[in-house]
Amino acid sequence: MLATLLARPDEIMLELGAGGELLVARLRALLSALILLLPLVSAAGGGAVGETVIGLAAAVFVNIMAQVWLALARNRRHHPWLPYATTTYDVTTTSGVLLLLALGDRVAGMNSLVVWSFYLIAIAMTALRNDGRLTLYAGALSLAQYALLAWALYATAGSPDQLVSVDYGTATVANLGERLVLLLIMTLLTATIVYRMQRLVELSGRDGLTGLPNRMWLLQQMPHVIAALRNGGGSLTVALLDLDRFRLINDEIGHLDGDRAIRHIVATLGQAVHDRERLIRLGGEEFVLLLHCPIGSAWERIEQLRRALNERPFRPGRGADPQRITFSAGLAAWPQDGSDLSTLLGSADRRLQECKRGGGNRVMARDA
Repeated sequence: MLATLLARPDEIMLELGAGGELLVARLRALLSALILLLPLVSAAGGGAVGETVIGLAAAVFVNIMAQVWLALARNRRHHPWLPYATTTYDVTTTSGVLLLLALGDRVAGMNSLVVWSFYLIAIAMTALRNDGRLTLYAGALSLAQYALLAWALYATAGSPDQLVSVDYGTATVANLGERLVLLLIMTLLTATIVYRMQRLVELSGRDGLTGLPNRMWLLQQMPHVIAALRNGGGSLTVALLDLDRFRLINDEIGHLDGDRAIRHIVATLGQAVHDRERLIRLGGEEFVLLLHCPIGSAWERIEQLRRALNERPFRPGRGADPQRITFSAGLAAWPQDGSDLSTLLGSADRRLQECKRGGGNRVMARDA
């Protein structure tokens, strides 16, 4: 779990996290507007004038900053540092308000539960960014800042009387420790939620049998792959593979051995995948290979795969005869054969169908 939380999220999680950052920015703007009510309620209830002025000034400041963060968050994924900057701001602003309160009443800086609870809110809001690293960072920063502030205020008290307040009670080591434990609990709880969300998203973008990326992953990620190619250059070949007469083989050997055969095929196909390339299972006996090379080189690599798979028959259990499995493949090059996923798959499928009409067990990179 810790390894998952500390790992860099994949592209799907980063995209969802960018949407979450915008949602957090909107929520922050709403909460900041509501914060304006707190000093007004305090003043109406007979609160100290000094505290009311501090609260009002802090509320105006956080409303201005909330609009700044909202403007930045609208440019999704344009500022990769933004989630850490806003989280640092949320936590540090809470510590800053507690410090301002302590200037008027030392105990307020340690015991103001209304302000202290914004540590919990800052930690909880990281769940919307879908990044475990951010949650752990927010929790660690909250614990460190509050512990340092509370220790400084407690240690510098000149007498026990300075640790007692009519409005905020008595500051003790025990209740300060309890708040630190609550911050830790909130961090662990939020991290668990983020981990669960990461697992659910990962499973939704993965094929249950093979663990390969699935059709959903391809639909979500292909726009980013193409955008990266437009910005940085490079080559991309989309290969659409279909196993020849696999349903008949599946019926002959049974579904359990059919699943084992699929894993056998994936192990062979995976040998062609280099860094940043992907093997995707669309479903059933259809696969897609995203190869970062010109279409001629891709044809050679997939032709080698075709021969390798043909030379490695699958051996079912229970003494059944070995099954020689072949595939047909149609290739399409970006941007010559299409500038988006739909067009590329259409070109690749047209060539794949031509292979099928020719008897299968072929790889085609050009229209007949």
